[in-house]
Amino acid sequence: MTAIYLAVHSIVMAATLRMTTKTPTVIDSDKWEIQFRKGCLELAILAVLCNGKLYGLEIIRSLETTSNLIVSEGTIYPLLSRLKSERVLDSEWVESEAGHPRKYYRLTIAGRRRAAAMANIWSEFSSNLASLISPLLREKRK
Repeated sequence: MTAIYLAVHSIVMAATLRMTTKTPTVIDSDKWEIQFRKGCLELAILAVLCNGKLYGLEIIRSLETTSNLIVSEGTIYPLLSRLKSERVLDSEWVESEAGHPRKYYRLTIAGRRRAAAMANIWSEFSSNLASLISPLLREKRK
């Protein structure tokens, strides 16, 4: 019975390995791009808010028009809430002419410091990475 168990177990493990080990595809690179954009979202939000206070929908629209980041409300509001709880953002409700009040977000002093630090890190990182990948971009042009 042990030999049968080991044989079946080996077959199952081999099949599992074949199912999970696949060559990268376009779909995989799409997933990578989505994760990459999510990783940059906090910096993008802080950058959008560095010019003044905005309410949620304005933040979403600004991200889309200035950086081509398409973000849903279900993504942005939890992130805004987390940044507020970390005291990076402050918020206030403001009555609107449209009828319902809007919650405006703005950077705190700590938020401005964090945004500047993140921007510096990003600038150095992206510059170094650009140097590293430039041969790949030249290959693409050939």
